Amino acid sequence: MSNLYIKHATIVTPIGREAMKGADMRRLNVIEDGAVLVKDGVIRYVGNSNPLRQIYSLFGNGATFREINAGGRVVLPGFVDSHTHAVFGGFRADEFRWRLEGESYMSIMEKGGGIQSTVNATRGATVAELVANADWFIKRMAGMGVTTAEIKSGYGLDYNSEAKMLAAIAQLAAKRYIEIVPTFMGAHAIPSEYKGRTSEYVDLIIEKMLPRFRKAAKFCDIFTEKNVFEIEDSRRLMEAAKALGYKLKFHADEIVPLGGAELAAELGAVSADHLLHVSDAGIKAMADKGVVATLLPLTAFALKEEYAPARKMIDSGCAVALATDLNPGSCFSGSIPLTIALACIYMKMTIEEVVTALTINGAAACGLADRKGSVEPGKDGDLVILDFDNINMLPYYVGMNCVRTTIAKGKVIYDSSSAFSN
Repeated sequence: MSNLYIKHATIVTPIGREAMKGADMRRLNVIEDGAVLVKDGVIRYVGNSNPLRQIYSLFGNGATFREINAGGRVVLPGFVDSHTHAVFGGFRADEFRWRLEGESYMSIMEKGGGIQSTVNATRGATVAELVANADWFIKRMAGMGVTTAEIKSGYGLDYNSEAKMLAAIAQLAAKRYIEIVPTFMGAHAIPSEYKGRTSEYVDLIIEKMLPRFRKAAKFCDIFTEKNVFEIEDSRRLMEAAKALGYKLKFHADEIVPLGGAELAAELGAVSADHLLHVSDAGIKAMADKGVVATLLPLTAFALKEEYAPARKMIDSGCAVALATDLNPGSCFSGSIPLTIALACIYMKMTIEEVVTALTINGAAACGLADRKGSVEPGKDGDLVILDFDNINMLPYYVGMNCVRTTIAKGKVIYDSSSAFSN
C-alpha cells in the first residue's frame, strides 16, 4: 500500500529542491504535532495533524490507507546514501587484518591486492550472485533509514564484467525496496592487464564502454588519484562522458591533494567525494560551482586517516553531503548511525547539518533533489520515523540505530518490531 497517513509526529526537514549550502545547512523546518499524507507514493500534505474525516477527503472517496500514530516521535526525510560500492564479489577480511598490522591502502594495492582482488572475485561471480550479495546489504541499509542509494560499478574493469555489474544494479533497482541510482565507474582502478598502460585503458573506456553503458547508468565516476587516473587522463575521460550525457562524479583528493576537486568544478560535476586532502582552492571552486562535497567519514575511520575538513567546507559556502562508501576493501560498513556520530564528534558538524547532509544534499548528489530529501508536498513519500522525539538522539546514541520505521514511497519497508517487508 502506498497510501499513508502519519499523525502526531515531530516533523524535522530541510526545505527546497536543491542542495543547501553553508549556513543554510543548519536551517531545518520543525512542525510539532505534525502530519504527513502520502497518496500513490507521493507526499500530498504536510502540516498539523487533522481530524481523520478531513484526511479522508484528501484521499478521495473509497481510498484505503495505512495510519501511523507517531506519538510525538521525529519524522525525517528518508536518508540518501549517495556513495556506495554495494555490488561486488568476495570479501577482503584478510586485507583488513593486514592494515591493522601496518600495511597502507596504497601498498596493498601496489602488491596486487586492494581493488584488484575484488575485481578477480567479481569477474568470477554471476549476476545472480552479485544481486544476492548486494540485496543483503540493501535490506540492512533500509533498516537504518536509507530510502535511496547510489551504487557504482567498477569492480569489473572490462566490458563484460562492467556490463554484468550494471545488470545486477538494474535488477536490484527492480526489486523496489529503495530507489537505486546507478553509476558507471570503469575508471575505478587500472586492471592488471593494463598495468603501465593507463592511457590505453582510458581509450578502452571511452571507445567501448561509455557509449554502450549510457542507458544503464546515470553517472560516470572516476578515481582521480596519483598513480591511478591523474588529472589529464581524468579530464579526457570525463569530458567524453559528459559529451555522451552522463552526469559526473569524482573520487577526488582522497590520498594526496592532486586537484580533483578543482577538476570536478571545472567540468561541472554533480559531486566530488572523499576530499580528505582537498586544497583551499578546491573548496572555493566547489562552493563557487555548486559541486556537492560528499564526505565519507567511515572510510577515514577504517583507514585511520584524518577526516575531511567538513567545518571548513561548510563555513566556506559548500554544500556537504554524507555517505557511507560501503565497499569490500577500505570501508566494509554501511552504518548510517556511525556515519552520524563521526560527522558530529570528529568532523565538527552540527546535528542539523548532518540531517541536511544525509537528506536533501545527498539527494542533490544523486541528481534527485527535485523529488527526494525533504518532507514536502510533491516529493516522494520517503520517510523515517525515529524511536525518539528529538534529533539530538542521533549522535548521542553513539553508533546505534535510532530508526523505528522506514517508509519508501508510502510503503513501510522496515519496522523495528517486525521483519523486513517486501
